[in-house]
Amino acid sequence: MKFNNTSSLQKIALISAPWPLYSRPSIQIGTLKAYLKKTFPDLNVDAYHFYLQVAEAIGYGNYQAISERTWLSETVYAALLNPKNSGHIQKIFFKEAKGKPWLREIVFESLTRQVQEISEKFLRSVDWKGYGLVGFSICLCQLTASLYLIRKLKEHFPALFIVVGGSMFTGDAVRDIFKVFPEIDMVVNGEGEIPLSRLVSFLTDPDGREKILSLNGIVTPKTAEKKKPISFHQMEDLSDLPPPDYSDYFKLMQSFGPEKHFFPTLPMEISRGCWWQRTFRNGESRGCSFCNLNLQWDGYRTKHPRQVVSEIEQLTTKHKTLSVAFMDNLLPLKTSREVFKQIKELKMDFRLFGEIRATTPKQDLMLLESAGMREVQIGIEALSTRLLRKLNKGTTAIQNIEIMKHCEMLGIQNSANLIVHFPGSDEDDVAETLQHLEFTYFFRPLRVVHFWLGLGSPVWQNPKAYGINAVFNHGNYAGIFPREVVESIRFAIQAYRGDLGYQKKLWRPVKTKLNTWKNVYAKLHQGPKHEHILSFRDGRSFMVIRQRRLEGEPLTHRLEGTSRAIYLFCQKHRRIKRIIDRFFSIPSDRIETFLKMMVDKKLMFKENDQYLSLAVPERVDHLNS
Repeated sequence: MKFNNTSSLQKIALISAPWPLYSRPSIQIGTLKAYLKKTFPDLNVDAYHFYLQVAEAIGYGNYQAISERTWLSETVYAALLNPKNSGHIQKIFFKEAKGKPWLREIVFESLTRQVQEISEKFLRSVDWKGYGLVGFSICLCQLTASLYLIRKLKEHFPALFIVVGGSMFTGDAVRDIFKVFPEIDMVVNGEGEIPLSRLVSFLTDPDGREKILSLNGIVTPKTAEKKKPISFHQMEDLSDLPPPDYSDYFKLMQSFGPEKHFFPTLPMEISRGCWWQRTFRNGESRGCSFCNLNLQWDGYRTKHPRQVVSEIEQLTTKHKTLSVAFMDNLLPLKTSREVFKQIKELKMDFRLFGEIRATTPKQDLMLLESAGMREVQIGIEALSTRLLRKLNKGTTAIQNIEIMKHCEMLGIQNSANLIVHFPGSDEDDVAETLQHLEFTYFFRPLRVVHFWLGLGSPVWQNPKAYGINAVFNHGNYAGIFPREVVESIRFAIQAYRGDLGYQKKLWRPVKTKLNTWKNVYAKLHQGPKHEHILSFRDGRSFMVIRQRRLEGEPLTHRLEGTSRAIYLFCQKHRRIKRIIDRFFSIPSDRIETFLKMMVDKKLMFKENDQYLSLAVPERVDHLNS
């Protein structure tokens, strides 16, 4: 192994290449910088949020549109990496730009030339000879951009030591990386704090460099050839983490003209891993069958609530911004209540984002909202309980609809997905989905997401169980990289042979209905005043339910006495036995007749023997009903 500095390592660079969200500093390199500075106070660490420079150069709107789709992102630098195939790469770009008219008007050659110019300007502006190590964090949408920068650096500085890490290269997938991308000297497998700090320590000590080959969490060309498992070396306790250092990001933005300034969202983390995904002692596992987000973690860990709140207060005050995005795969089940209770006590007007499960209780959701949670991504994925079982979500359709309702009444933007084309889904799954969609148009529409096969996901590991005959790299990689590269390494995005054609035809009616839902919801929320589509006003002994429609005046329904009481009782989904026991003085057949009438009018939702009232209260103080 060759190094820039043969006696000591005093200065390193960390780079985040395009195309992450430009409005957020990179939590990966921000956290690594803070940890390295804490561990080595005399070490100079420069964090280059280079993607922000690209966004400023091509325009924030264009950048955001490109960054929202993986293949749009990867094609731009792919054309620079593989110019002989730029024509085919351009076709991939415009195929993926479908539905984004302003992107289809872009001259692809001009875009790539502009990106190349800003990239070369960045590379010329830095004294790379001064660095003993350059690290790249490579996650989704950053592969070709990172490889382009790495190749250019190696062309001009062949002795520069290049280390890569991130979710794009984890586990056995890293074994062949050195054969096809020889510019890379080392890969960090899993989280990087401990492996990178130990690497720095050994590089600083001339006598310790030979020990690098034995470091856990570090993969070199020599260790990749061995058959032993690729190891992790992660932190046992997240309390050792200092707050992320985002100073380089904000310094870069301040170098732009005033018209290019904006208020960024600060990425934060409460936990690492996913508490829903778990392997038990008997070998059985739990977790979403389509997910490969946790390959870089071993187990689940959380920070102490006091630490989380302290970091939020410190960073938002330092950088004078109030928007925070929690990057957790799933907010903690046990500590979230205390975290958000303490955030609320800060009395700061935050705008928060986080990912939660559909089983999150209403009271917890109310606490999140009161602390400043304005947007959540709920792990809904399906509105068919049959399909949810195949997805291994551990939830039901009625739970998903209930939390959609709760978000609607609290004014929390629900950015959840609905997966279509999942392999092995059948006509009954689709029929159940279509039936349940009749009861959801009152709430914010779900976003359609086509199933994609992730390397290392349970579906990928056991494809035959899902009707998949063969798995292989996604076809777009063949357009982006030379053939020998595609045939030599497994990439994060996979494709398969199976029932894809059948799935596309099967799910067509659902996609049509989702488009209708989206249009109806948008039209009913036009105008300056936001009104719920289905809501109620309570009069203590009676209630009035108002149901807005696209055409005609709203429908109104009056419920009195016990009918009102049953409807309020079912604001949370209830089993029929529980309802009958609660209202024991009323004959069960009368209760069942009333419930059926409510379902027929789409004022309530029924799944098996459970019922859920769908109208939301117009007054906030009725949320505790």
